[in-house]
Amino acid sequence: MSKNFPALRALALGVCASLASTAASAYELPSINLGLTTFVDGAPPPAGPGFYLMSYLQPYSADHFKDSKGKDLPFPKSDVRVVPLINQFVYQSNYSVAGAQLGGMLLLPAVLSASLDDGVHGAILGKTGTGMGDPVLGAFLQWNPIMGERGPLFSHRVELDVTLPVGEYDRTLGLNPGAHHTSVEAYWSGTWWASPRWTVSSRVFYLWNGKNSDPLATRFAQYGITEAHNFQPGQAMHANFAADYTLTPQWRVGLAGYWLQQLTETKVNGESLSGSKERVVAFGPGVMYSFSAKDHLVFNHYTETAARNRPEGQRMTLRYIHAFN
Repeated sequence: MSKNFPALRALALGVCASLASTAASAYELPSINLGLTTFVDGAPPPAGPGFYLMSYLQPYSADHFKDSKGKDLPFPKSDVRVVPLINQFVYQSNYSVAGAQLGGMLLLPAVLSASLDDGVHGAILGKTGTGMGDPVLGAFLQWNPIMGERGPLFSHRVELDVTLPVGEYDRTLGLNPGAHHTSVEAYWSGTWWASPRWTVSSRVFYLWNGKNSDPLATRFAQYGITEAHNFQPGQAMHANFAADYTLTPQWRVGLAGYWLQQLTETKVNGESLSGSKERVVAFGPGVMYSFSAKDHLVFNHYTETAARNRPEGQRMTLRYIHAFN
């Protein structure tokens, strides 16, 4: 591995996450929920309290890797492609706390395939770069909709999640399913019915990351750090947002997007790494089809822009929701 250009890495999905966050130079944030959840996101589960399975397939590809000023990194060629699969098991109870229903979830991410050409070391593709990622445990409170004369007006939810660093990880690899550090994330999600057919939704997150105590020693050599003993990605805020229109009881169409901003610098050996904050914004169309109150399929496509210290590419999300009750 070159001391000047450490290999890029792709991390598996974090809580309700989005995969295909890659890392080169200052690219150190773990995978997070970028565009996985969109339409009517703050509403209670459509089939009521009970058990749900939510499966997400989110292919990501990028051939632009950005520095802290949004300029392409000076690689002659660069390309990353990652296909993660996430299964999320959700239970909403009838037990009330503060006027809301208590629930919990377990999220199990995996990397099905991953390929990477960082423009310096050539393509990196291997079995060890795929497999199980870091599982996530969460607890939430879901409020029922506030009702008006024409139907629901507003509904919301809060959740706290912890990512457990037990996924597959090898510090010498360019691609890793696991991030090898704990993360704690809280979010608020709300849906507003502008009319019986129009809804606007958002999910806003705050992310805290723990330390990775097993990095490659030369990972940050380009910053003059000859031996990295540990690093800690900075804290960050990010959000998903969506607006949709109900065409029929089965079909919804709309627009969605996501935004990420790292708030504090990444730390290496306890010292802040100047110019390491990440940022990205994305927008795109989406559609949702409801087979019944128990089965729903959502598709979104995103084009990223305004990236800083991250790749900038295309992301698709296919989400299936099934109720067992």
